[in-house]
Amino acid sequence: MSHTRLPGDPPGGRRAMAVWGIGVSVYFVAVIFRTSLGVAGLDAADRFHVNASALSTFSILQLLVYAGMQIPVGLLVDRLGTKKVLTLGVVLFTAGQLGFAFSPSYGTALASRALLGCGDAMTFISVLRLGTRWFPARRGPLVAQLAGLVGMAGNLVSTLVLARLLHGIGWTPAFAGSSLAGVVVLVLLLLFLKDHPEGHEPEPFPHQGAAYVRRQIAASWREPGTRLGLWVHFTTQFPAMVFLLLWGLPFLVEAQGLSRAVAGELLTLVVLSNMAVGLVYGQVVARHHGARLPLALGTVAATALLWAATLAYPGDRAPMWLLIVLCVVLGSCGPASMLGFDFARPANPPERQGTASGITNMGGFVASMTTLFAVGVLLDATDDNYTVAFSSVFVLQALGVSQILRLRRRAARRERERLVASRVETVHVPA
Repeated sequence: MSHTRLPGDPPGGRRAMAVWGIGVSVYFVAVIFRTSLGVAGLDAADRFHVNASALSTFSILQLLVYAGMQIPVGLLVDRLGTKKVLTLGVVLFTAGQLGFAFSPSYGTALASRALLGCGDAMTFISVLRLGTRWFPARRGPLVAQLAGLVGMAGNLVSTLVLARLLHGIGWTPAFAGSSLAGVVVLVLLLLFLKDHPEGHEPEPFPHQGAAYVRRQIAASWREPGTRLGLWVHFTTQFPAMVFLLLWGLPFLVEAQGLSRAVAGELLTLVVLSNMAVGLVYGQVVARHHGARLPLALGTVAATALLWAATLAYPGDRAPMWLLIVLCVVLGSCGPASMLGFDFARPANPPERQGTASGITNMGGFVASMTTLFAVGVLLDATDDNYTVAFSSVFVLQALGVSQILRLRRRAARRERERLVASRVETVHVPA
């Protein structure tokens, strides 16, 4: 990959790292809040006197709000800038976490999680946009993977720290206390975050109400790279998301006969693997842009192979070594989903980056919602047959791979055309 600096490319450097670090800290806190229910599921069932189906509604509603907000948030980021959208996001997800701490009933708790999901939805796209404004284009893949890495660190904090607080000091103090982290990042954000470096202000872009919205969405969607990014995200992210968010623990305990403690360690292994693989994928793609599609399809193939081996293993239960390998491979799903943004980013000009990222980010969350629902329905219909229920994973993977293969050549051709055009522009830019 050429390291030619494009016209108007931001300089990067320490200042960029400091400003981007504030944005990423907001995303870090958002992920802690998002995944906090994962460690509080049993406590929530007792507190609100609900069954498993009602409990799963928390996760599905949160994902529904998150996915539904992606395009509106992308449009907001393009129109208002990163700082304003992140500020609104922090206020909403902190209010949601605080409301969850004091919710007296299932209904109010559900509303609090929806509010939290709404605020959470504003963070990741904003952080991606911040990265494109402060770092050179060639750093984009690594910056996106590092953002994902910080998000998984937030998942780890909720798994290890919040779980202990919950069982140590109780529901209300744990959730109310954790909401203070939202206040801290809000103060940092208001004081120190800037949308872009001095001298790199975006060109003014006309905003004309509904016409602007339609134009932004249509122009982003017309790009094959945006659609390819969406399907890469759709196909790669959901197996690990479904496993971590809801169905991994029941599968490991009920179908594989593990203790809750051992199952929890395997879920932590997924998170740790995600963090390690994210660093590797980011470095590889930053150096070899052509590795994006092989990495994405390789991750899908490895995930499908390990799921098939685990579900079809002769006997009642898969051996521990196979479950460990499955969890390590599931850890690659998150980093692979970040590759979707590396197809959408070069396909769209700066004024459409937020909208294009929003469209891409919808993919994995739509797939996750669909699979969460399908697994639940199939478990009920088959008297808890996890082999049949988790086979729904292969259906969505097949759909996603067919779309990736259909779009890959058109996206590659358009990307080559843009690269040639940018090089011509570089030649004509005065020194």
